[in-house]
Amino acid sequence: MIIGVPKEIKNNENRVALTPAGAKELVKRGHSVYVQHTAGEGSGFADTEYEAAGATILPTIEATYEIAEMIMKVKEPIEPEYKLIKENQLLFTYFHFASYEPLTKAMVESKSVCLAYETVEKSDRSLPLLVPMSEVAGRMAIQKGANYLEKPLGGRGILLGGVPGVLPAKVLILGGGVVGTQAAWMAAGLGADVTIMDVSLARMRYLADVMPANVKTMMSNEYNIREMIKHADLIVGAVLIPGAKAPHLITRDMLKDMKKGTVLVDVAVDQGGCIETCKPTTHENPTYVIDDVVHYCVANMPGAVPYTSTLALTNATLPYAIQLADKGWKKAAQDNQELALGLNVINGEIVYKAVADAFDMPYALVEKYLA
Repeated sequence: MIIGVPKEIKNNENRVALTPAGAKELVKRGHSVYVQHTAGEGSGFADTEYEAAGATILPTIEATYEIAEMIMKVKEPIEPEYKLIKENQLLFTYFHFASYEPLTKAMVESKSVCLAYETVEKSDRSLPLLVPMSEVAGRMAIQKGANYLEKPLGGRGILLGGVPGVLPAKVLILGGGVVGTQAAWMAAGLGADVTIMDVSLARMRYLADVMPANVKTMMSNEYNIREMIKHADLIVGAVLIPGAKAPHLITRDMLKDMKKGTVLVDVAVDQGGCIETCKPTTHENPTYVIDDVVHYCVANMPGAVPYTSTLALTNATLPYAIQLADKGWKKAAQDNQELALGLNVINGEIVYKAVADAFDMPYALVEKYLA
């Protein structure tokens, strides 16, 4: 198979979808790998490293899309890329369709095959290609939140862990999944007073067992959220419904109950956000203030630590990319249900129900294409 790796063009996105080591594995299996000039530079991988691994360097993004049967990316295609995508071309990347209708419609119109990292799902309901970036984003949420709690950046002027004789900051985490768990570990390690809210008693029992004493669990419901936000200094939104738009757990009217300088970090923003007032921002302009509450809503948080993120992501994606390259997307999806669940759009039809439901668009069963 001919595999193309374009350079990411989303604002301040420095990750790359394939490392030189990954390129070597694909080339070793007889596949052709084409990498756009400087695609790996932001993550610390030079063109010469890809060439040494057997890949070919192409000068432009247009040339990379034109030659490839499978495009490997990190973030969803953005508008300048839409016209480059060809019918029947396989795109293997994060899409988060349910949060952005224009992207969904563009991919339907392209008649390409869109296999989304975030909906590849194991039999235990875990999301193996979302986990590594969720781990990075969860840890970064606390790192960034602690930073923006500083007074010069608009926060309350609170040190997350406090000091002897001064109480630590109160951190509220909405969601006890991978993001929430990693955020809790980081916040707890810095000495904060942490509360994780979730709707699963089983998950909260697990968290109560493994977390340190400064992490508490609490049932997530509107009443409890409204009470907790009154005292929180840093609130992390970490809610995920696979493939679907995140629910708004914090609504616009709740901001008035928060303390001036409270910091909100919505890690779910690329799925629509679980905080109503959050809208996607960039690393260039990461925050804005509403009702004296600081909002940090960068949609590609792991892009700020591209070396770590690229290695973590490609460790997870490469085994699936090899299956797709060796067998073609159809046979790979027939043989591996995890990949079948990753299929979102095929040849002009949406085949992932949560995406179709998000925009009230027509939906086709994926089995139609895998029979």
